[in-house]
Amino acid sequence: MILNVKNIVIIVIDVLLAVYVVLAVTTFNKPWPKGMVCSNVRIDISDGVSDGFLNTGEIKTILERRGLYPLGKSMASIDTRQIEETLERSPFVDEAQCFKTSGGHVSITLNQRMPVIRVKAANGDDYYVDNHGGVMPNTRYVSDIIIATGAITREYASKVLTRIANHIMCDPFWQNQVVQINVLNDGSMEIVPRVGNHIIYLGEPVYVQNKLKRMEKFYKYGLNKVGWNKYSYINVEFDNQIICKKKEENNNNLDNN
Repeated sequence: MILNVKNIVIIVIDVLLAVYVVLAVTTFNKPWPKGMVCSNVRIDISDGVSDGFLNTGEIKTILERRGLYPLGKSMASIDTRQIEETLERSPFVDEAQCFKTSGGHVSITLNQRMPVIRVKAANGDDYYVDNHGGVMPNTRYVSDIIIATGAITREYASKVLTRIANHIMCDPFWQNQVVQINVLNDGSMEIVPRVGNHIIYLGEPVYVQNKLKRMEKFYKYGLNKVGWNKYSYINVEFDNQIICKKKEENNNNLDNN
């Protein structure tokens, strides 16, 4: 008897789901009322922070140039898939979604590709790399982003610099402290900090998280006591040690005799 009740419940649930699917499909495929036009367009950009590449005005411009901006168009003639494909062709868009709602409204939602580092390589390349390692063209300036210089190939930027930049961007201390990463000819790496007149040598780009943690402790327990400008070069390449080079004093004082 219990088994029969369970079977009946399952059958009822299946029937209700089937009815819901039929109603949903019917509703979405229902022809739009004749003469209904789009009266409102809503554009939402996720990750649309101040240092991002896109804003709602630029999305509108992209669609207007291709005759796809929906405002004032017949709801029946608006091709949401074409709008999505057009926006996703932009090098700054990760994913776009567009759908029509009742009342003549069109909603456009997109995820923006976010740059984490700007590469200005010794070979003349100048581009951005996003948080997934994708190369983005340098078409405009983005403030407060790490600059990478030196012997950098696009493969190195995508596989190595992206990983390190993502770690730095997730660490509040180093996000504010790192201004520049310089890659030497042998692939080793230096960091130019925002505060302190010194260079930090990381060596090969491995165990970078551990090296930065060690350097942060040195800032806290070492340089806070002797001064952040005491050394010109700080090497954290090797485990359990930090090698510092003192800044050369300027002894060019004039002799009054």
